[in-house]
Amino acid sequence: MLIIGAFDFGITAMVGAVLQFVPRSGLSSPSIAFGVRIPPDLNDDPVILRQRRRYGGTLLVITSVVSLLAGLAGALLDSAAPVGVGVAVLCFAAAALWARAHRAVSQAKDAGNWYGDLRQGVVTDTSLRTSPVRFPWWWTIPSALIIAVTALAGVVVYPDLPVTLNLPRYSLGETGYLEYPTTVWSAFGLVFGQVLLTVLTAGMVVLVLRARPELDPARPRESAARYRDYLGGTARAILGIATLLDLMLSGLSAAIWSGNRSGWLLVTIVGVPVAASLAVAAHLVLRVGGGRRRVSMADAEAPTGFVRRDDDRHAMAAGLFYVNADDPAVLVPSRVGGGWTVNLGNPRFLAGVAATLAAAGVAAGILALL
Repeated sequence: MLIIGAFDFGITAMVGAVLQFVPRSGLSSPSIAFGVRIPPDLNDDPVILRQRRRYGGTLLVITSVVSLLAGLAGALLDSAAPVGVGVAVLCFAAAALWARAHRAVSQAKDAGNWYGDLRQGVVTDTSLRTSPVRFPWWWTIPSALIIAVTALAGVVVYPDLPVTLNLPRYSLGETGYLEYPTTVWSAFGLVFGQVLLTVLTAGMVVLVLRARPELDPARPRESAARYRDYLGGTARAILGIATLLDLMLSGLSAAIWSGNRSGWLLVTIVGVPVAASLAVAAHLVLRVGGGRRRVSMADAEAPTGFVRRDDDRHAMAAGLFYVNADDPAVLVPSRVGGGWTVNLGNPRFLAGVAATLAAAGVAAGILALL
């Protein structure tokens, strides 16, 4: 009970800590504050600093209360389910605080006419197409080895498995188990999940490496060098997180094959990879990402006098979504923290979503008829 309670408390608190960093000036571009495009020299404007303090202070109190409640509920119910409720509450609270801060910064920007006398511009780096950042294939080897070892272990134990397998079924109050006939699909379901996870992650890295960069027209060469460094670190971090999740699925497969229902074992199998994944994400945020990462003296240059173009009209829902039918890019820099987001107005993306939904509908119809 205490172990599960500590797990619920720890994961909830870690998520709250991650949400604390989202609006920090060192995480995202210095030309973005709470999803609002701003001149970089106004990143420390009193209005923005006040909103950061309000966001951080209020979220800290909410995180403390929710984490304690999630830990107590997990210990009393002997279940990891409260962590999901706690994380949902924290995400909702962070979104509400973000929207309030976004509105305040946007109003201050309009009232102060922050872009009135500034020279706006855009810059591109054609070498990202002619000499792109290479896919880090070596970082896929750990995942491939984990999948191969898990599959081989499954092949060895499969003949000795019972006629039914107890697979977990999660609910709000507890984790129950249901019996399913032992088949290749039920026994190797998580192995197939590992393969799917790894393939999707590799595809995500490919898309990220070809995403539209957001370069600083004030220092184009500096920002291009910084962006290349960020791309490489992000690709390695994504593949590293996939490896940790593959390791978690291997542990869950072993627990299912052995019939072990030990609570502390399941918490360890899930908790350690999840905590390590959050640590990798934190490393990416604090050491690799950030709009103010230092560059070498060779890449330093004098400012051109331009600032990034004010494109708030394409940012929807407090900067959470980007909609621009005239932008050919599918992935664009995100205004929430770091990373990228999808251009919801891109016709190719909309066609891909429609095709995926249609294929899923057809597959579901075929399965229903069988």
